[in-house]
Amino acid sequence: MSTPAKTFPMWAIISLLTNGLLLLTVILLLQRQQGWTAFLGATRINPNTEIETITPQLGPRHKLNYQQWLGILDREAKVVVQKRPQNLTILAGDSLSLWFPGELLPANKHWLNQGVSGESSAGLLKRLKLFDKTQPKTIFVMIGINDLIRGAKEKKILENQRQIMVYLRKTHPQAKIVIQSILPHGGKDATWEGKEKLLKLPNSRIRKLNQQLQAIATKERVKYLDLYSLFANKQGNLRLELTTDGLHLSSQGYLVWGSALQLYNQIQL
Repeated sequence: MSTPAKTFPMWAIISLLTNGLLLLTVILLLQRQQGWTAFLGATRINPNTEIETITPQLGPRHKLNYQQWLGILDREAKVVVQKRPQNLTILAGDSLSLWFPGELLPANKHWLNQGVSGESSAGLLKRLKLFDKTQPKTIFVMIGINDLIRGAKEKKILENQRQIMVYLRKTHPQAKIVIQSILPHGGKDATWEGKEKLLKLPNSRIRKLNQQLQAIATKERVKYLDLYSLFANKQGNLRLELTTDGLHLSSQGYLVWGSALQLYNQIQL
């Protein structure tokens, strides 16, 4: 009989995290032994409720241009500055962050979503000032896939990432800065309208870029969260059950990501 998840040695968990294997190992372990309930802990997810696939709502907000989106993010950040919520955590990035369902984010925190669809590392770097005065406890950053899709060079992407780390550390010295790895894509199984662009981007290239990103994060004294290993299948492609089109995430994908954030907060933060 398998050892109950609640008795899984903490030293083993921390060791796996150090080697970049924790997330996949623990999720599979707990899913097999106790289901998602044990892993999610205090999150607001009801494990007995079937979660439907997330489809972005094509309403007025979807039709906003980039500058209009920045205006919304600026106003939302100013509200946070006025209210000063406890346990403020910021999610900064592109559409993957933008469409993160609030109910799948770890509970007991106030989340400020600063994601913008189609965002690049250069774009994010320029707009970090929007939440300068928010005083967050933690900032999670995921950016870079759009750079790669548009043909940006690794050197430029990594330099933008480094500058993002430097800026956030300087502006938010009391906050935990967590750089998240770039996720893989679905490869030949992708149905995204820009599939031909994905096929020109080997996931092996993303994996190598993530290794360099982790090295920079270590040098700049910020934390690094490896999500790539969690989302990739044996071929290195984005697992089909975690995506809607080979690029964007399904409800199951966000469940995995949210669970990873919950576990990372409990162990590392």
